[in-house]
Order: sequence, then structure tokens, then C-alpha cells
Amino acid sequence: MRLICSMALLMSLLTQTVFGATPKDMLVVLKNIDDIVSLDPAESYEFSGAELLANIYQNLVQYDPADPNHVRPGLATRWSAGKDGHSIEFVLNPDARFASENGVRADDVVYSFRRVVHLNRAPAFILTQLGWTDANFDEMVKKTGDRTLTVLWKGDLSAGFVLNLLASRPASIVDEKVVATHETSGDLGNTWLQQHSAGSGSYQLKLYKPREVVVLEAVSTSSAGAPKIKQLLFKNVTDGSTQRLQLESGDADIARDLGPDQVAALKAGKDITVEAFPQATVHFLSLNQKSEKLRNPAVWEALRYLVDYDAIANQLLAGQMVVHQAFLPSGFAGALNENPYKYDPAKAREILMKAGIKNLSIDVDLVNTPRFLNMAQSMQASMAKGGVTLNLLPGTAAQVITRYRARKQEAILFYWRPDYFDPHSNGKAFAYNVDNSDTAPQSSATWRNAWLVPDLSAKTMTALAEYDADKRAADYREIQRIVQKNSPIIVTFQEASQVAVRSNVKGFKVGPTPDLIWYAGVSK
Repeated sequence: MRLICSMALLMSLLTQTVFGATPKDMLVVLKNIDDIVSLDPAESYEFSGAELLANIYQNLVQYDPADPNHVRPGLATRWSAGKDGHSIEFVLNPDARFASENGVRADDVVYSFRRVVHLNRAPAFILTQLGWTDANFDEMVKKTGDRTLTVLWKGDLSAGFVLNLLASRPASIVDEKVVATHETSGDLGNTWLQQHSAGSGSYQLKLYKPREVVVLEAVSTSSAGAPKIKQLLFKNVTDGSTQRLQLESGDADIARDLGPDQVAALKAGKDITVEAFPQATVHFLSLNQKSEKLRNPAVWEALRYLVDYDAIANQLLAGQMVVHQAFLPSGFAGALNENPYKYDPAKAREILMKAGIKNLSIDVDLVNTPRFLNMAQSMQASMAKGGVTLNLLPGTAAQVITRYRARKQEAILFYWRPDYFDPHSNGKAFAYNVDNSDTAPQSSATWRNAWLVPDLSAKTMTALAEYDADKRAADYREIQRIVQKNSPIIVTFQEASQVAVRSNVKGFKVGPTPDLIWYAGVSK
């Protein structure tokens, strides 16, 4: 009966025009969630999915919100590095339970990691960096007791780097006993987990209607912490003006995708506060090297002078973007904070003229939300003054991401956020590609733009293996300067997240990545 009543209330919330106030035990969040492709942690590789999964699942270790470059206990209460320099032994929390009430076992950890390797979906590379394959998996992840296991890896990697990987999204632990019952044709439960959950986090998935709504329900017995709010309702509202109206009317508690105009208008309100949170997301315009007309380095250089960086950051998207022209976000070890490029259409014209390039026309994929549309329209206007025509091809986030992963774009205006707190995450994404074939898909900006970089890839792996922190940071600064000066990936901005929250909501914070947005401590 309670579930029926809850669903009736939910449908009322989804269809109402004015409600006046959301229920005390429900948090209503307005957000563009149409980027979600899957809610299986072995497959999910989108921002909205990452945020949800961080509240549904736990890992052996979790990022420390006070310093995300380090980890704290998760499902493992303790761990110790092996003397061989290539292993870590973990001891699981004996009180940890899944939402199903099944106890968390070493078998569940082994099963979860095996799923990632075997399914080999977009985020699998995060764990396969450890040298894990289908063929050697049993040698690399070993159950040593009901609550103990050993994780091994190949290559010159530090234990700290490995722990950062194990705190990332694809290393989420699923309930084998539940997922195995939903396997279909050997898919290890992937089809079912795309729209269901089997985790041990503070919440579990109760409803998912693609591009409409997600509902999470509290798990009071979770070792991650009992939530203060029973239900989280995420409504897919892509328009900032609509978000503002629903927030002001009391139909929602939090608005996540407001534009500068809406934020400015809300600042004068008494019942709503606006707070900005630095993000690790970098934005860029990139050119697919499968397109012959985009392979000339003169095109890469010219376009760097045809973005009106200051106008976008300081006027168009004031408070939401900071000019940042290197792939490591500020705050990461080795981040390069030099911005050598300014808007200069005359210089761009000269570069193109010397290269014999005329009437350059580029099709650009982008997400059809106000932020991207505004940036794209600004670039369209500024590049026209340099003799370059941008043809804008907006689509839903899911459509754009799917095309990008298939390398079907000519160019794309997009964003990237590190998968884990280590400079190698973005280093590998922007400066590594040794196999450019269509049959070797990689979750990186280099591969997705068909940019083969063997020499730069070697430098990236050298930086990964460097144990001296100062030298490693210097290595990454050198790599960033190379990408910044001579690549088909034009990094433009680092993002800030402006969030509007009703004054009765307490404890909500947005971390620099979606993996650090937790709702268990939020109250009303």
C-alpha cells in the first residue's frame, strides 16, 4: 500500500503545475539527466549516471571528500600492500549488507570486477589498466577467505594509484546473488542492471524512466550511512527558465542547470540560496582526424585564435566557466594554468591563408542544452570573422555521446571529467593513443578523435611510472604544453557548478566530480 501511495504522489509531482512545497521526506532535484545511457556500474560512463551510482553502490575504498586525492575505507575496513609491490590485500566490513539484506562477500567483489573485464564496456579501461584480462583474471583477483581477497596488478604502478582506480565508478560492488538471477544470454545481468540496482549504498533505484525521471529510495541498513531523506526524485528538466520557475514555486528543492540570467534573478530571492562549486570538468572543441580537411595543424592553430574566451567566460556564462586551456583541471598535481591563446581573428586568417585553406566549413556536434548552445553560437559568430563556418548539430546528450563513442562526428563541442583522482586519468584521455583502429575502442578524447600519438603516448606512460611527485608533475606539464600547442583538441574552459537550493534544504554539496555528490547527509 505504501508503494502505491508513493507512486501516486510521484506522478502528482511529475505532472503538477504548482504544488507549493515538496514532501518533507522527499528531495526533488531538477537536472538534465538525458545523458544517462545505462545505470549498470560496469557500463555507465555519463555524469548523471555517476552521481546516482555513487549513492547506490559502494567500493572497497572511497574517495575522501576532504582530499579526493586520497581514499578512505568503504566496504573494506582495512588493507595492506604486498611486499611484492604488485598486490593489496583487503579485509571486508563484516556488517556490510546489500539492499537485498545479503551480506557483502569476497565473492561479490570478485564477481563485480570480473563483470567489468568481461563486459568490456566504456569504463572497463579504468580497471584493465591493471593488466586484467578475461584470460588472467583468476590470477589477478583472488578470494582468500569469506571476507578477504587480494588484488594484483601488472606494470610499474604504485599502490596509491591502484587504490584511486578501485575507488572509481566501475569498481562498484554489486550483489552477485541478485544480479546472477537476472542474467540473460550470458550478459552477466547487464540488461537488467541498466534500469535496476543491486548495491550496498545509502539508496537503491526504485524507478527509472529514461529522459524523464529517476527515483531513489533510502536503505536504512546501509553501512554507507542511513539517509535523512527517504526518497530522491530527479526530474529531467533541461530548460533553465523552467527549472527556476519550478524552484520558486516550491515544486522542487534543488535546481542544477540554471543559466547566468536565472542565477542572477534568483540571487534576490529570500527563500533560495545560490552557491558555486568548483568542478574538475574541462570543456573543449575537438576535430575528428578521420576528416581529411581537419588534419592540417594550421587548422588546429587557427581555431585556437577564433574562440572568444573572455566573452564566454566573463559575460555569456559568467560564474559558470573559467578560461582554462590545458587538459588537467586546476587543483590536480601538475595542472598547467597557462592560457596563451586570445581571440585574434586576423591572426587566424593569416594562419589559414599561409596554409592555403579557404572556405573551411565544419559540422559540430553538441548537446542541445542552453550552456552548450550559447557557447556554440558564440564560437559560430567569432569563427565566422576568421573565415571559418561552423554548422551546429545539436542533439540530446545520449545521442551526442553515442555518436562520439562511434567516432561519427566531424567535430564536437564537449566536456571531460577525470574518472579518478590522478593526473593519469586525463593524461591518458588527452595524450594517449597507440591503436587508432575502429576495432580498438578507447574511452579517450584522442581515440574518439582518431588522433594517433605514439610519441606522446610514451611520454604519458613515463609520467605514470614516475614515483617522484615533483618530477611527475613536471612531466604532466610538459605533456599539456604539447597538447595545448599542437593537437586537434582545443581545451577552452574549466567548469564551475552554480546550484540553487531552497533555504530549508541543509547539507547539500556538489563535489568536483559526480562521484563526490552524496545525498545521505542532506536534510529538510
